[in-house]
Formats: sequence, structure tokens, C-alpha cells
Amino acid sequence: MVNSGAAPKNLRAPWPFRSNGFVGALDGIADRVVRGGAAPACAVGCAALGRRGWAEETGGADEAIFDLASVTKPMTALAIARAGLRRRRLGELLPELSPSPLGAATLEDLLSHRVGLVDHLPLYLPVVVGESVDQDEALGRIAGSLREGLAWPPPHGGHPPVYSDLGYILAGVALARAMDVEDAGAAIERLVVARLDALDELGTIRGLAGRGVDLERVQPTEDVPWRGGVVRGAVHDENAWALTGTGGSGHAGMFGAVGAVVRFGEAVALALRGEGPLAAGDVGAWLVAARPGGSLAAGFDRKSEPSSAGTVCGPETVGHLGFTGTSLWIDLEAGAVVAVLSNRVHPTRNNARIRELRPEVHDALFRRAARSRV
Repeated sequence: MVNSGAAPKNLRAPWPFRSNGFVGALDGIADRVVRGGAAPACAVGCAALGRRGWAEETGGADEAIFDLASVTKPMTALAIARAGLRRRRLGELLPELSPSPLGAATLEDLLSHRVGLVDHLPLYLPVVVGESVDQDEALGRIAGSLREGLAWPPPHGGHPPVYSDLGYILAGVALARAMDVEDAGAAIERLVVARLDALDELGTIRGLAGRGVDLERVQPTEDVPWRGGVVRGAVHDENAWALTGTGGSGHAGMFGAVGAVVRFGEAVALALRGEGPLAAGDVGAWLVAARPGGSLAAGFDRKSEPSSAGTVCGPETVGHLGFTGTSLWIDLEAGAVVAVLSNRVHPTRNNARIRELRPEVHDALFRRAARSRV
């Protein structure tokens, strides 16, 4: 999957190397998002792998902490890989779901969006009227929400992919159960964030607050009247909020500063080579391998044509977008990482200008990464 000739072999020394030579350029890229009306706040970062290790730069609101939304999904996948759970069947980890057709699905099947689930369920609706969501009932609803007309058992490789948060909710609960922790966010913090030495920049709201991080750094998201107004210091995704509160679900709930997100991308690139802080466990090419039916891999999306990743990065580029206006892309062959964090849903999710700006911004960051290689 990864061209080992695309970067030097001395990948471990030192990790990472920081470059501060082009801060102004990155500030301008972040400002392009803000001036373009895509979001009120933006941070950007990029990194390139060279002979001295990773040269990384950040700009814009790089001390701010953003709701990462679905950029949580690759972190869930890495946690599952490091825990060695990808081949475990859902029914083994969540016995109450064994009677469902999904009981035989592996966590890898769930991560690749190929188990036949519908795209969405509003599990949070009881909260709107002042009631709580029963997690066991919610899991049962998900397991029963299979698309019509599908054969069981599924064919080799799974059903045609449909992007859905629901499989990640199930995978996150299974991960937490296997790790004997509160939720998927806690497992990610233990298996991924702690290994990156990023616990003061990346985590759930519960985790960041517990570690004394100033939550004034967290950027606001949407103005939601039924949630009391502008959401700040709480996950924007309604299902994640209803199910895990200030913790984290498998599909959403992680918050971070751009430097920490870039370092996560660096660690993914190294781990796929068997190197770096996230390499232990079952981390391997299965996470990013091309699968039939579209660009969705297991935990990541692959570059499509056309792609919001832009045109500068190569075909072996993987990453993920987040609904709140976030993105992470990793060019595996070039050894380059770019991240854009914004709160484009503030004050309303109806602002979609980030869509047209994403390819432009990602292209600028990948070019910047190429110039900063040392």
C-alpha cells in the first residue's frame, strides 16, 4: 500500500522535527477560509517527512480547540486496530446483539460501512422533549435498521457501501466494552492520544476538562435552541451528545488543536510502515486498502476523482472530513499530512461555503508541505 521508497528509511529520528519558517503563509491560508465566509475561526497545519523526520507547521487559530466531528472515525479505527479487535464479531463483544444479522459482522465490516445499515437514525429525539436516551434500546434500534432487499449472510466483501455513523456507534460501544472503559472516547484517549503525548490538545470534553485544559479554547458550533443556544464545550453531533454526553462515541466526540491532529496524521503514516507511536497491535494496510464499491476504506476515505482533498496530493491519499468543517488528509506516498479545522457550523449548519474552499485550501497546504520538507 505504501511506497517505502517515497521517503528516507530513518523514520524514527527525530520525531517530530518542527519548522517555523513559513508561519505567515499558513496564517494566510487559514485567513482565506475566514475571509471566504466559510467559518468564523480556522486553523490549518501541514507536515512533510524528510531526512530529519517530520517538518510540521501550523497557522491561523492554532491554539484553539475544535470539534473534530467525523475526523473521530479514523481515531476509532486506529484504537480498534491497536486493541487487536478488527476481526472480532459484534455479537462476541455485544452479546445482546447476537440475534441480529449484525451479530456476525466483524468490527472491520462496521468500519468500512459495508454491513447494510441505513445512513442515519435520529437517536437523540427523546432528548428534545426532555427525556434521556437508553443506550441498550438505541443499540437495538441500530441493529434493526438494515436496508431493505439485502441478502443475509452478506456476500464476500460486504454489502454495497453506504456512509453511516451507525456502524461506528456500534463499533465504539464494542471497543469500550472490550477495553472496560466508559466509552469509545476514553478508549481512543488511552490507545491513541496518550501514545501521541497529546493529552493536553486532543480528547473528549470530559477528558480535556479532567486534565485541566482551559475549555475557553473550545470554539463554538451551532446555535441550537432546543440545546439552550450556541453549543460550546459540548459535541455538536446530536447522537453523540445524547449517547455519550461529554465523552466520545465511535463516530464523533473528539476535540483537538490542529497541531495534535497533524501529529495524529503523521503517526498514521508511520504506523502503516510499522513505525512510530501507533504501530503496535493490528495496525496495517487493511485500514486504508481500497475496497469495492467506492472510496470508503476502513476508518478512512480514499481520494476519489474529483475529491475535496484537491489535486496536488497523489492517488494513495487517505483521510476524512468532519461535518463541523474539519478535515485530515495523508498522502502516503509523498509522506505529507494536511489538516484544516474550522467551525463552519457556527452559527448555523446552513453555511456550505467550506465545500468549494476545501480543495483550494488542501492544495495550498500540500504545496506548503512539499516546500517545507527538510
